[in-house]
Amino acid sequence: MTVDDFNAFCRALPATTYVMQWGGAHVWKVGGKVFAIGSVDGARLMVTFKAGELFYEILRERPGLRPAPYLASRGLKWIQHFAAPGPGGDRLGDDGPGDDELRDHIRRSHRMVAQGLSKKARAELGLGAA
Repeated sequence: MTVDDFNAFCRALPATTYVMQWGGAHVWKVGGKVFAIGSVDGARLMVTFKAGELFYEILRERPGLRPAPYLASRGLKWIQHFAAPGPGGDRLGDDGPGDDELRDHIRRSHRMVAQGLSKKARAELGLGAA
């Protein structure tokens, strides 16, 4: 997944907004709350996403994944994909989940964050019951 692929995928999810902040991170939000962060470090794309309790415990032990720096150190259940670059330069390498699985984790993160919004906020964003 390239940074452009990451941004296009996040943009296609319902009611999302984008901002570049924190020194050039591609930050995606739903209802003003972060659900995914893409950052480029040299030639590698690192993707950070929210995980539920069970997924956090499972994913933190997988190659190419780790508790997200800063967020996890504050007790939040966020995972970062930090795999070495593959042949595409800014693409994620072979360590950790593939693009399809990574998209599933981002989609799940979006859903968790949206579900945490008030009913009124979900309705205003057109998310219904989320």
